[in-house]
Amino acid sequence: MLKLVRLALTAAILTAIAVRVRRRARRTEPEPGPAGPEPILGRPTRADLARYAGRGRSRPMAVLFGWGALTAVVFGVFAFMGMPISESEKAPYVNRALKQVSESGRVASFAADALTSRLPKPVFPDPYCSPVLRPVTVRPLDPKVRRAVDRQWRRIERWLKAKAPRTYATLGRPGRARTIAVAESQMGIDFPDSLRASLLRHNGAKGFGLGYGAQLSTRQIRDAWRLMCREDPTNLELDPGPEFSGVLIPFQDRYDEGYGLIDSEAGSLSWDAAQEGMLSTSDLPSYDALLRATADALEQGGTVDGTRPRVVRGTLRWEPAD
Repeated sequence: MLKLVRLALTAAILTAIAVRVRRRARRTEPEPGPAGPEPILGRPTRADLARYAGRGRSRPMAVLFGWGALTAVVFGVFAFMGMPISESEKAPYVNRALKQVSESGRVASFAADALTSRLPKPVFPDPYCSPVLRPVTVRPLDPKVRRAVDRQWRRIERWLKAKAPRTYATLGRPGRARTIAVAESQMGIDFPDSLRASLLRHNGAKGFGLGYGAQLSTRQIRDAWRLMCREDPTNLELDPGPEFSGVLIPFQDRYDEGYGLIDSEAGSLSWDAAQEGMLSTSDLPSYDALLRATADALEQGGTVDGTRPRVVRGTLRWEPAD
């Protein structure tokens, strides 16, 4: 098909050249001189008619050649438009188009990333920090859990009374079940049975904490929870990450290091690193385990989460184990 187009274009060019040459040849031919008498103005003689007869007959031939050239050009253009293009001839154009599309997509992606980076990160309200108030209900306490908690507390009380009487004197009075129920209603979460049993035994302790810090009372737990929700009422992710969430219950004040926290659903422990704004998981799996580890450390000289007990003038201190 490409050869056919070339032949048509060549024929058109040759036809145009032939017409041009014929016209030039006609212009160079000498015109015959006048014969006979001078013509009367306004009436051509026979000699005038013979002189100009050739010019009139040459026009149909030029027109014919012109139409032939035009037909050849039009035929060639339509043939070229309908001619199938081979893959080898198509490849450069396709590759160039794909390259342009890829570059435009890359530019669009870069622009989208730049725009996204300037937009504020999506914020998801923490539903646990905006609970729906529920009726105050005193829930029954598992007797086995209460006996286990009381057993560990008796070990701790006995040791403190003998070794650290000043710290023993800071242990709080027994708490009330209804006060705990009111806090649960206001926070919208349930306290684990082990924490409730501990609060019923000692409603906080100013100078004693399990491992390190001070035990919070029921009202102090509620107030600390509200404070942490006000400071961090939202999460930056859909799933709670290593940040505070309203599902966590602060049970222990670790002074300048934040709070000890219990997950109200899973029961696991974590420490709030106040200076870093992040949470670190405790080596102990639950509040029960922390209570038992504290009693063991006091009686046997062990460690609790990297701290070791030491008595100074009747007061218990927790120091780094290293």
